[in-house]
Amino acid sequence: MRGATIAKVARHAGVGVGTVSRVLNGSPAVSEDTRRRVLASIDALDYRPHPAARALSTGRTMAIGVVAPFFTQPSVVERLRGAAHTFAGAGYQLVLFDVERPEQARERLAARALRGRLDGVLCVSLAPGDAEIAQLQAAQVPVVLIDRAHPRLPSITIDDVEGGRMAARHLLELGHRRIGFVGDVEENRYGFDSSARRRAGFEAELAEAGFPLDPELIEQRPHGRELAREAGEALLGRDDPPTAVFASSDVQAIGVLEAAQAAGMPVPGELSVIGFDNVEAAGYIGLTTIAQPLEESGALGAELLLRALTGEPVTGCRMTLTTVDRGSTGPYGIRIAGVRGTGAVQ
Repeated sequence: MRGATIAKVARHAGVGVGTVSRVLNGSPAVSEDTRRRVLASIDALDYRPHPAARALSTGRTMAIGVVAPFFTQPSVVERLRGAAHTFAGAGYQLVLFDVERPEQARERLAARALRGRLDGVLCVSLAPGDAEIAQLQAAQVPVVLIDRAHPRLPSITIDDVEGGRMAARHLLELGHRRIGFVGDVEENRYGFDSSARRRAGFEAELAEAGFPLDPELIEQRPHGRELAREAGEALLGRDDPPTAVFASSDVQAIGVLEAAQAAGMPVPGELSVIGFDNVEAAGYIGLTTIAQPLEESGALGAELLLRALTGEPVTGCRMTLTTVDRGSTGPYGIRIAGVRGTGAVQ
């Protein structure tokens, strides 16, 4: 039935408007029999409370803001999938705030822009500054971070340094000794530092094993597949190219795979490639990767924010990484077709 109002629901259920309002707001001051009758009338009339009216009566907008850079990036998409499913189950709508320029992050997180519009904010790969955090806390807008950390906010993170070490161990165990790295330019306007941490762990593990990373085999570019392909071409064009490459993200690893294909270099026959993240595409193309639980981190971030909205104190957590070997890495010195020798070089 079109045009159903709270008054019509009340008449249909044989109760007052205030009783319907209490049922909608989850008030315990309604008997179970009355609650069932009101809910049945709501279903029968297909009543949908107006969001603005509900916000006035409950103090809630039932909207959550998600602030993230570059929504089209696969890792962001997968985190959003987990968060969206969790928020939808709790009756919340998502308001997406894309950040294409660094200065937009401050605009998106300004308390004056969020007050009265959103109940909470989930930040992906970005963190508010101290001034923004103070304003948001004063406005009683809870914030949860994913993929970034701040001592004053709950956050969902991973150990990027250990992830880099895991990638190095995997390649070293396969017999690789001349290994390249493709990652982000470390000085960037957004303050992204996961690539730098992954490189640090990777480099430390190689050095401890007695095979320090050759500075000539480090290629860094702004994040992106095409630029990673250029980086891969630069590495593979060396007089003494690496036998393996660790890329600090799966997107960049795909760029390296494209460079290898263009150079006629079989993977893993002549080159091993390992990425980081385990985005959905990695499984389709058989990319070995250091996997972080992307969708699960989005869901967990949403759960923390929902708990914060009830006034419950929440703390962040660090999620576990795993190595997923799908075939883009293999022992050094072995061709798939068996043309080369069969032993890994020690």
